[in-house]
Amino acid sequence: MKRCIFLLFLWWTASWMVQADEVTFKASAPQTVVMGEQFRLTYTVNAEGKDLRVQGMPDFDVLMGPAQSTAHSTRYINGKVSSETTVTYTYILMPKKEGTFTVAPATIKVKNATYTSNSVSIKVLPPDKSGKTTAERAQESSAVINADDFFVRMIVSKQNVYEQEGLLVTFRLYAARPCGLTNVKFPEFEGFLVQEIELPQEKQWSQDRYKERNYFTVDLKQAVLYPQRSGDLTIGKGEYDAIIRVSTPQKARSIFDDFFDSYREVQKTLVSSPATIHVEPLPSGKPASFSGAVGTFSMSASISTDHVKANEAVTVKVQISGNGNLKMIKNPEVQFPNDFDIYDPKVEQNSKTTTAGVSGTKTIEYMAIPRYNGDFEIPAVQFSYFDVKTKSYKTLTSDAFKLHVEKGEEGSGSSPVISNYSNKEQVKYLGQDIRFLKTKGIHFVNKREEVFFGTFMYAMSYIVPLILFVVFSIVYRKQIKENSDLARVRTKKANKIAVKRLKNAGKLMQANQKEAFYDEVLRALWGYLSDKLNIPQADLTKDNVEAELAKYGVDDSLTKEFMDILNTCEFARYAPSQASDAMDKLYGMTVDAIGKMENTIKK
Repeated sequence: MKRCIFLLFLWWTASWMVQADEVTFKASAPQTVVMGEQFRLTYTVNAEGKDLRVQGMPDFDVLMGPAQSTAHSTRYINGKVSSETTVTYTYILMPKKEGTFTVAPATIKVKNATYTSNSVSIKVLPPDKSGKTTAERAQESSAVINADDFFVRMIVSKQNVYEQEGLLVTFRLYAARPCGLTNVKFPEFEGFLVQEIELPQEKQWSQDRYKERNYFTVDLKQAVLYPQRSGDLTIGKGEYDAIIRVSTPQKARSIFDDFFDSYREVQKTLVSSPATIHVEPLPSGKPASFSGAVGTFSMSASISTDHVKANEAVTVKVQISGNGNLKMIKNPEVQFPNDFDIYDPKVEQNSKTTTAGVSGTKTIEYMAIPRYNGDFEIPAVQFSYFDVKTKSYKTLTSDAFKLHVEKGEEGSGSSPVISNYSNKEQVKYLGQDIRFLKTKGIHFVNKREEVFFGTFMYAMSYIVPLILFVVFSIVYRKQIKENSDLARVRTKKANKIAVKRLKNAGKLMQANQKEAFYDEVLRALWGYLSDKLNIPQADLTKDNVEAELAKYGVDDSLTKEFMDILNTCEFARYAPSQASDAMDKLYGMTVDAIGKMENTIKK
């Protein structure tokens, strides 16, 4: 018995000795309160503390406090004992006036160390016009539901914006008392790129004032919208079914019935009003390096090394940071020397969406391989964007990069190079397949019985190789000439590369990966147009594509079909939902449009 008591004592001692390593000291209070109503301000620390010091609160009357309460908890998990102590200090306050006020941080001492809490911002609303307190309205279950008791507002941060400028839209439920929602149908955002803001799964009711009345409110959805075209764009109405608890009057059959109330749930359909956004087109005077970026950005560029050997890779990293339409930014152009083999850039994006918009960083790595030794210069990288604050275009420019390429392994930088432009991972060198003639150890045997000299076969042995040599030389020279014409090579292989990307898009469609599918179709279309028209992708816009296609005699209907596919992809990537048959239809339209273009533009 004594042994059991001793072991139990050791276990409890160990549990109290194991404490949390990190001390947290936090202040909390309601975000909004109503004038004339009491509320709680609490300070919580996860350790035994002393000497709590709270700064003066001139905007509030302290009705009570601090009231201290302590809670202990012990956990035993996988043979490890851990304990935690939580001490809470509570104040009861009442506001003196309306407005928004800040409670300064407090301090407390834990084990001779001083810790500081966070500050708290509290908004004080005027009293409700009905004269009822928050508690009274929360417990109220009236049999009558007025028109202004429950509604949903679509709050738009601004109704006049530029194309690609972000705006915040919030769907907020206003309720005379807390209620539930079912069958929520938000409006479609046609013409906008949508970036949703992640809200807590468990909705927390707060208070807000609207038209001289206080309501319980909760945000149902928040999103940042980027208009994709100019003109008036309309966000339609939404519908929401509210489940409201109301009292049911009934005739009392006994004296006990007066003590109990009867309730029922009523469904009321709430409709949010539509809104029209006026979108201004971007002003004229766009810089040559502008590719549709709107917002506030910064750019940095660096090179992996300034000394390499021939046939060794070099990487230029460009990083774009800021707030704006990051998802729609096209990669800046990096111009490598002609003797460099260039690979598709690697793109990484790290962004987050808040009420202030989409902010983050986009990193693009361009890799190239120099094939000859020498000194080269990679021109400065330029990136332009439209600043919505100053309403002007701004161009960011990096430094130019000097690159010294040394002679590599044997054959590097000295032998002619033939590159496979569709797949630059394989490079062949000419001149390495030559073998020396043997001049020693050769014995000739003369067989007089077999006379070959002067016969027909003897003559053909000279004529046939000569003819083959001439044919081979002509074909070989023609191939070298065609390979030297990079524009012709890109044009010839445009359809092949587009078909390959469309096959990948088909696989993504089968896997129902919507956003990746539309991204791959966009890459196929822009890559096809870039190769076919011999225009770098960074310089491609919808306007110059239409002009270039017109030069090649492409019908307006086919041009419009291409533009419709591009617009559909850009809108559909971020639309709330897309059916699989829509992707099937778009896939078929894309394959058909590229086939028609191949028959129209022949080089």
